[in-house]
Amino acid sequence: MAIQLPISPSTDATSDRLGGLRFMARQPILNIQGQLHAYELLWRDGVSNAFHGDQEFASRSIVDDVVIFGLDELTSGLPAFVNCTGDLLTGELPDILPPATTVLEILENVEPTPELIAACKRLKGLGYRLALDDFIWDPKFEPLVELANFIKIDFLLSEAPARRELFQRVRGKRIAMLAEKVETQEQYKQACQEGFTLFQGYYFCRPTMMEKRTIPANSRSHLQILELLHADPLDLRKLHPLVKSDASLAYRLLRMVNSPGFGVRREVRSLEHALVVVGDDNFRRMATLAIASETNAGRPAEILRMALVRGRFCELAAQQCAIDATEQYLLGLLSLWPAMLQVPMEQLLSVLPISGKISEALNGEPNRERCLLTWIEFHERADWVACDAFANCYGLDPQTLARLYAESVVWAEASIRAVA
Repeated sequence: MAIQLPISPSTDATSDRLGGLRFMARQPILNIQGQLHAYELLWRDGVSNAFHGDQEFASRSIVDDVVIFGLDELTSGLPAFVNCTGDLLTGELPDILPPATTVLEILENVEPTPELIAACKRLKGLGYRLALDDFIWDPKFEPLVELANFIKIDFLLSEAPARRELFQRVRGKRIAMLAEKVETQEQYKQACQEGFTLFQGYYFCRPTMMEKRTIPANSRSHLQILELLHADPLDLRKLHPLVKSDASLAYRLLRMVNSPGFGVRREVRSLEHALVVVGDDNFRRMATLAIASETNAGRPAEILRMALVRGRFCELAAQQCAIDATEQYLLGLLSLWPAMLQVPMEQLLSVLPISGKISEALNGEPNRERCLLTWIEFHERADWVACDAFANCYGLDPQTLARLYAESVVWAEASIRAVA
């Protein structure tokens, strides 16, 4: 996922072009249990989507962002993998980053000179951890392997025999092996079998689809509730028994209604009272948030976070496309429901009668209703060229979309805290 950050006035040409904005992406790194382990922070040029061959500038910009905004804001306190060039490492610039939560990622084109190795030893002594990016074995890298805490392997570009040979070479060393660009469940299973313990890629949003798996009963009622949320005004007579039948959902809704953040001045003691007091719009928001949290139980929290970001972004950006904001919120949220329930999208749609265009969009049809969801999928993969090309195709402003995405990330983080 990517974040748009305001920056202080600068004479830098790129900053001027962006009108005081800087763009950053964060890509999740998961452990073998599917839990969020860390983020890799990536810089982007928000206009031309390219580094112009200046990786040094990109690395320094990331360090600058971390200093200005703090790792807690950028990664919610999780470790951050930060790309580093050779000059950045030998120039002692990483010293301003917090050692306990920073992993310095040595890029694949860095030459292991004596000066670089000495710099890495010094950084290790200060408490930083080191990662070797896109690593391919070469004897000249042995001194860096001895210092490394992580080795990252491009799973798409590497061959299984080469990976097995590398595992043999690092056997007995305290090095965590990280598989990058793991895009499918099959690749994830293979990486696990080979011994990788950390993973970076899109696999966790594409679970194995089990044709015989049925949607749990409580999820069926959740889908019925989501269907009823389309009505304007809401039919409280139909909603109340569905909410009442789900003890966990009812409890969450009452807790949220009574929290200061929703501005209800008197305590709400019953579901009937809650449905009346909060109003249709607040109830739609609370219900979808609580249902999303319930549906994602037992799955990686990052899926819920991404679903909320998608829903909120599609809702906020709907005005840019002159499409229905309520439907767009549901579209973004439901796009990750198969990952939460581990059922095919087709099976999900069979029990949730929604408009034909939204149903087609969820099935992957490239219609206008799907344009914002497609943009955010590219954004999650840090595919900036595709992001802006797609935005231009639909006459959308890339910077406006990036700003709305940043707002959605902040909203999703606040919503997750409220549910917790």
